[in-house]
Amino acid sequence: MKKSILSLAVVSAIPMLLSTQVFAADEAAQSIEKIQVTGSRINRTDMETASPVTVISDDFIVQSGYTSVEDILSNQPSAAGMNIGGTTNNGSGGSATVNLRGMGSQRTLVLLNGRRMVSSGTGADSSVDLNTIPVAMIKSIEILKDGASAVYGSDAIAGVVNIITKKDYEGSEVNLEASQTGHGDGSSYGFSALHGMQLGDGNLVVGAQYTDRGDIIQSDRDFVEPGCSSFVPSGTLGGQLPDGNGGFVDGEKCYDYTTSSYALTPNKLYSVFSSFNTELDSDTYFNVDLMYTRRDSDQQLAPQPADIDLDSSKLDSSYTAGFAEDGVVPSELNYRRRMVDAGPRMYAQKTDTYRASIALEGTLDNGSGWDVSATYGRNDSKDSVGNSIHAGNMEQSIYANQATWFSGDVLDRSFLESSDTIYTEQNEGGNEQFILAAGYNGLTDNDIGYAVGIENRYESGYYTPDLITQLGQSTAAQQDPTEGNYSVQSAYFEASMPVLESVTLEGAVRYDDYSTFGGATTWKLGATWRVTDEFMVRSVLATGFRAPNVSELYGGNSGSFDYLADPWGNELDDQIKVNYTSDPDLQAEESDSFTFGVVWEVMDNLSTTVDYWQFDISNAISRLNVQNEMNNCFAGNANSCAAVNITSDGDLSNLSSALTNVGTQETSGIDWNIAYTADSFRVNLDTTFLLDFTEDDIEYEGTIDGNIGGYSEIKSNLSVNYTINDDISLLYNARYLKGMSGEYYGDTFKTDDVIYHDISMNYQINDDLSLTGGVNNIFDKEPEPVLGGNDMGTVPAVYDVIGTRFFANMSIKF
Repeated sequence: MKKSILSLAVVSAIPMLLSTQVFAADEAAQSIEKIQVTGSRINRTDMETASPVTVISDDFIVQSGYTSVEDILSNQPSAAGMNIGGTTNNGSGGSATVNLRGMGSQRTLVLLNGRRMVSSGTGADSSVDLNTIPVAMIKSIEILKDGASAVYGSDAIAGVVNIITKKDYEGSEVNLEASQTGHGDGSSYGFSALHGMQLGDGNLVVGAQYTDRGDIIQSDRDFVEPGCSSFVPSGTLGGQLPDGNGGFVDGEKCYDYTTSSYALTPNKLYSVFSSFNTELDSDTYFNVDLMYTRRDSDQQLAPQPADIDLDSSKLDSSYTAGFAEDGVVPSELNYRRRMVDAGPRMYAQKTDTYRASIALEGTLDNGSGWDVSATYGRNDSKDSVGNSIHAGNMEQSIYANQATWFSGDVLDRSFLESSDTIYTEQNEGGNEQFILAAGYNGLTDNDIGYAVGIENRYESGYYTPDLITQLGQSTAAQQDPTEGNYSVQSAYFEASMPVLESVTLEGAVRYDDYSTFGGATTWKLGATWRVTDEFMVRSVLATGFRAPNVSELYGGNSGSFDYLADPWGNELDDQIKVNYTSDPDLQAEESDSFTFGVVWEVMDNLSTTVDYWQFDISNAISRLNVQNEMNNCFAGNANSCAAVNITSDGDLSNLSSALTNVGTQETSGIDWNIAYTADSFRVNLDTTFLLDFTEDDIEYEGTIDGNIGGYSEIKSNLSVNYTINDDISLLYNARYLKGMSGEYYGDTFKTDDVIYHDISMNYQINDDLSLTGGVNNIFDKEPEPVLGGNDMGTVPAVYDVIGTRFFANMSIKF
């Protein structure tokens, strides 16, 4: 018997990476339970909407060896650009984010059970730290791949990630997991426990998870070439090296920073979570979700590069005489030293994230439903940087101990401590969120589904850097404190209306009133056309917006050492200091999105979906492309020089990048999914073709670099699940990434196409015990070299820098 279009819609919503997921469309059609699909607030009896949704099951997550939400999402073809995660050693603060369509993590909305997650990280953050969501609590992940501001409000410009947790669970389960790379490092392990029981008229689920991720040192990978920094352990004065006899001479300066920098950063996650659902009476239900996650994470960089301008008049003439021109010594001489004497910079974060959501839901005699909810989220963090260098104290120590500092010899740590040159930087920050919401939905006699509701949301955040950093007395970049808050009141209306027997229209409108910039109205219009039982057409046209967040509005000036190339050649290092500035008068970004696709059951057991998508952002909150402005300034463009505050002769001392509302972003592409299922096989091929990605008139499609990440024109995932018998199943995954091009210091390059191969096996020993084991990146595929890459000569957010990884998982139920 042919499947109905409902079956097709369900299949198209199921992800390309199915493993043991259920293709029980007939069962879904028979069920009369109303559900809420990501991207709509209308309770409906099926998963059929005009918006493309990908669903990833917990079974697939386990069998693929994923231990973090970041790993799951970053491997999706719809992800692009630059996200931060476990292989981000410089600047991540231990957080992990998702970047749908490469449009920026701040433009992807993350929900937990349909409600917002609090921003989390190291303070005044704009994105959700995916580490805060334990994998053990996940039932499925739904990825909405079109704009949804008319339904959810701000931040849903590029799409929505909705993480659904396990509920209505009975029994007990313990999972043990471990992994290690083929190089014998990066050892990780973890365990989780889940227990569910009937409690009174309801169901209580409690769980806990612990994971410990081991580290990898960059120089332990063969593809990593030794680094070369002009900041050397012996120190340099005026660009010259100490000659060992009290003077300075020209010479080659090179320090390998890869021997003390992480390729994979360690972290420990402690999570506890619980949900309770109960029926208060025949038509009223109570639900509460609780979650707490503690993250202890670390990063390690090479010892601090100290850069200090010394007053020549305070230096002994024996050291300055060689720098005299026509008998005159410059008033300042630059002293640089790689502070190996202090040890590597040790970054550490301790973050606590709390979330509680309470809801009442009910149905009325006419079948309509109502709900009220309160959600509170909070994130507290303390982070530190060990072996930091106090620039002011170091300068005074140099004046007082010139022979010691200029000898080129290793300095005793006790000497550095006695002058307070070494200190531990201490910072703290946090985020807070509180949401009150109420909604009403129903179905009229004319089969018009509708939903209306109101929300009140409060957001705040702060970040207080170490006082030494605030005063600019550290050799690290100066940074001001950040603190601010805003509130927003919202109202929305959504409707789904059949206009013909085979055509359904969907629409939504939402108004948000912000305390910071005023009101914003967004709308959405979608349609589905059931051409035949085997063929459906769907489309969505929508507007969206993103409100400026706390850090963008109230963030103080902060320095960042970005990977840039100085076209004048004055700065020899890849990292150049840029001063970042915010603006309290920023306005909201605005966007338009369009999707058009088909769902087609080609034959029994074989279906396909093809969706064209397009996003256009105007008034975007962004910073100018500093590298591009530097290049244009070098070519003689005075406006570019002024835009980033540099001089035409290449003085980068005041190089800055301001947040503005003048940015634009345009991107389009095609998502193509093919799904085949038979008695023993399930095959899914999911591909994203990137047609265009233009930001501020710069085209990025098919390119890669260390600042923007990668925008491959083709990303594809193949999943083949083979069930040998009732007890054993095999899963093979392949991830394809088309090669990209780039330019660095005028040199062009191109990366090759890459395919990563993963395989795993699940053995169900009995009803209570199962084993899963596998190998990711079977052939130990090394990352592609990227000139100007942001770490290890490549871009770790795009390519696998870990190599072959073996993993095993044991699940015990009782």
